[in-house]
Amino acid sequence: MCKVIVFAGTTEGREIAEFLNRHNLPGYVCVATEYGEKLLPESGVLEISHQRLDVEEMKALFQQKKPDMVLDATHPYAAQVTENIKKACEETGREYIRILRENQKTEEDSDWIFADSVEEAVELLSHREGNILATTGSKEATKYTRLPDYQERVFLRVLSLPKVALQCGELGFQGKNLICMQGPFSRELNAAMIRQLDCKYLVTKMSGDAGGFQDKIDAARECGCIPVVIGRPLKEEGISVGQCRQILCRRYGLKAQGEIALVGIGMGSREGLTVEAQEAIRGAQLLIGARRMTDSCKNPGQDCFIEYDSQKIAAYIEEHPEYDRIAVLLSGDVGFYSGARKLLEALKGKNVRIICGISSVVYFMSRIGKSWDDALITSAHGRAANLVSLIRHNRKVFAILGTRDGISDLARKLLEYDMKNVTLYTGECLSYPEEKIQKGKPEDFTNYEGDPLSVVCAENEECQELLSVHGISDGEFIRNKVPMTKEEVRTVSLAKLRLRPDSVCYDVGAGTGSVSVEMALRTPCGKVFAIEKKEPAVELLKKNKKKFAADNLRVIQGTAPEALEDLPAPDQAFIGGSSGNLKEILELLLEKNPQVRIVINCIALETVAESLRCIKELPVTDTEIVQLSVSKSREIGSYHMMMGENPIYIISCTGRGRGN
Repeated sequence: MCKVIVFAGTTEGREIAEFLNRHNLPGYVCVATEYGEKLLPESGVLEISHQRLDVEEMKALFQQKKPDMVLDATHPYAAQVTENIKKACEETGREYIRILRENQKTEEDSDWIFADSVEEAVELLSHREGNILATTGSKEATKYTRLPDYQERVFLRVLSLPKVALQCGELGFQGKNLICMQGPFSRELNAAMIRQLDCKYLVTKMSGDAGGFQDKIDAARECGCIPVVIGRPLKEEGISVGQCRQILCRRYGLKAQGEIALVGIGMGSREGLTVEAQEAIRGAQLLIGARRMTDSCKNPGQDCFIEYDSQKIAAYIEEHPEYDRIAVLLSGDVGFYSGARKLLEALKGKNVRIICGISSVVYFMSRIGKSWDDALITSAHGRAANLVSLIRHNRKVFAILGTRDGISDLARKLLEYDMKNVTLYTGECLSYPEEKIQKGKPEDFTNYEGDPLSVVCAENEECQELLSVHGISDGEFIRNKVPMTKEEVRTVSLAKLRLRPDSVCYDVGAGTGSVSVEMALRTPCGKVFAIEKKEPAVELLKKNKKKFAADNLRVIQGTAPEALEDLPAPDQAFIGGSSGNLKEILELLLEKNPQVRIVINCIALETVAESLRCIKELPVTDTEIVQLSVSKSREIGSYHMMMGENPIYIISCTGRGRGN
């Protein structure tokens, strides 16, 4: 049974027909020509006809097919056809809905010329000099012959049909002044024609974006060509294609099933879009993204949803099945610190296409003339990143920043850690007209306030590269007389901790901070809390923190477990000294995180016994005990003698977790 009859003489009509086809909604589609019929999809649910109908024939069709509604998507200039469809609907009692194009008039262009007809436009142009690109069709060609020297100054663009070319040739439009081409015409193609033909004026009907109106206007503006716009002869009321799709979805309970493109838009300017991204955005019925992104990419008449939360985006798409082609705009490249990963999870089961873009690192490094294949690349935008430490230990670091004081905060920390010779390249508002790129030393940026959309590249010729394994040499630490966990013991203990890059770690009884510093360097996106009660050790901790630029290390003076109470829950905890409070410390750790990973170092047998007793009483598993005996050589005269260190017991376990 036919649900909908569509009079589809325009792009809007084809869009509606394609929508019906995708949703398997039976319909009857009327087009004006065989060519129009060929443009529609072959379908088992659509019946297509190119027969021209008068009022009586329309009435007979409506009575035969008995559609729920009749959609009039004919050309805005087909006034008589529209009147016939209205009359046929009234006399057969069928619901009539008019689909109108968006009127793309832009009054801010004060140099535009407006006319009510081609005749009036010709009259206005007869008093002006300059070549003319006429895009109003072959039916209007005769009217341009009234212009003086029309055969030289008027360039007529018409359909590539033999009959049309013959008629226009007889009027005097020949050679380069007759352009026979089949649209659609992009902005770039329109602009190329205007430049090639040196046209000062472009004559067009205000037929909406689907008629290529906006592409013509954009091309004219780009080339300094004056648009001569002929207004619509009828003042009609109707709805847009989007509103029509909404009605169809509500009426027939249609579900979302179109394509969703996750589009990397580069830095944000249109010039930075890839061709694939441009096509996806141009063809989208709905754009989704942050306002600055939609504002920079939106085309006239396009719907937008301002949102960047993945779950809200997925919910909106599900609630609006009328959109078959959706573009979700993501800054930079979809695979470079992008929201695409969360979106893919939220849109699981949907038809999703990923379109890459130009990332900020690629764009910015090209702007400062630097390679990026040898740079450590990270982001401090909405996430932890120990930039100071990364810059201390790497020759070149690129980072995305996300706050106005991101650059000044980094500069002050570099000075605090005696890294005054680092060279900073900063970039903000990349690709926009207000783009700003600067170079300097940290002292040049200490009071700098920039745009949140900023990046930085730091070059440190004095970098101190880290080894790729645990075990900083003991001699590298500032020690004095404070006890220190030695290199070999520290290496095994850190291995047993099973650190992750974003771990939150405690070092209880931190001493000189050798374990704290190594934990901080191995968890660049995490946090380390060094708890120490003795004043001399606290001062050494601070000195070692500064020496190794362990900016994600926080020194806390106090006694455990009290000093731990206000700290965030740990993922790992190292206990090098407990001051007799081992059980209380372990209980608090397990309370904060029932699955915490714990490593205890013991020298005294009494501490070993206490640790084993606690492990038996507390909810832990994965228990392991390692005794480590280390001997180091010492030169005595011409001989090397092995001198034994105190044996160390390394006890490790993991919280069993609630409910286990």
